[in-house]
Amino acid sequence: MKIGVLTSGGDAPGMNAAIRAVTRAALNSGDKVVGIYDGYRGLVYAKFKDFRRTDVSEILNKGGTILGTARLPEFLYESVRKIAILKMELDGIDALVCIGGDGTYRGALDLSNMGVKVVTIPGTIDNDIASSDYTIGFSTALNTACDAIDKLRDTSSSHQRCSIIEVMGRHCGDLALFSGICCGAEYIITNETGLDKENLLESLKKNRLEGRRHAIVVISENITDVHELAKEVEKYSGYECRATILGYVQRGGAPSPEDRLLASRLGKYAVDLLHEGVYGVACGVVGNELKATPLAEALKQQRKSQLELNNLAKKIS
Repeated sequence: MKIGVLTSGGDAPGMNAAIRAVTRAALNSGDKVVGIYDGYRGLVYAKFKDFRRTDVSEILNKGGTILGTARLPEFLYESVRKIAILKMELDGIDALVCIGGDGTYRGALDLSNMGVKVVTIPGTIDNDIASSDYTIGFSTALNTACDAIDKLRDTSSSHQRCSIIEVMGRHCGDLALFSGICCGAEYIITNETGLDKENLLESLKKNRLEGRRHAIVVISENITDVHELAKEVEKYSGYECRATILGYVQRGGAPSPEDRLLASRLGKYAVDLLHEGVYGVACGVVGNELKATPLAEALKQQRKSQLELNNLAKKIS
């Protein structure tokens, strides 16, 4: 087989480890591998390179993606996808491994419906692909968020301040929930919990009256303007309050050991599935077991709210 591999959407630490695993597993099985640069855009414009083992040497521990990534809204059009398929056929590419988040999955499903043999691997720091317990990049982003929140806690305690920290996650609250628990946040706000502003203000005011020197509030992005919220907290609670948006720093850095291992397992698994004649599926790990889920089903699944962790956060905050 000649297998193409691409990364699409937002970059995530561990994507390179997945590229390496796909390439090495395929070459070791006698297949050929084509690196496709700049995601689906590179597929349309035939930005291909035949990969050898050395092309993926020394990338296991590197953040980002050596293949690059780009968004291509026009890929929604069947006419554009037909061009991509033609470019694959002209290069002799038999199958495709796409690494990315839900946008990548939608593009892969569209290609699958047009007859392309495609398998996806979840690569996103948001952990919002429900067909896998964890996505490549989430562990590293969590470590980055925890490191930043721990440092902000030092300043908050010194200045008797409330710190509101916005983490990424788009519509999934896992980064906020996990980092909030790991860093002992007094309050965690996610799309799943919602923002109860009255309760938040009253709780922080109570903390201040009880003499607690500082408070940490961790909140998912896209919920509210955290700088305006900080002004309200300062006015009502008595705490001096500052808001910090961690932003894209959470996407960078060397992948954690957990992300390297996850990417390596899923990369090899994707090649195994192609050899078994299994296409149109999303790779994942569920209960530490490798699992293939039909792409259409994977896109419909909703991430189950972390009820146990939400309850834990309420009990120990």
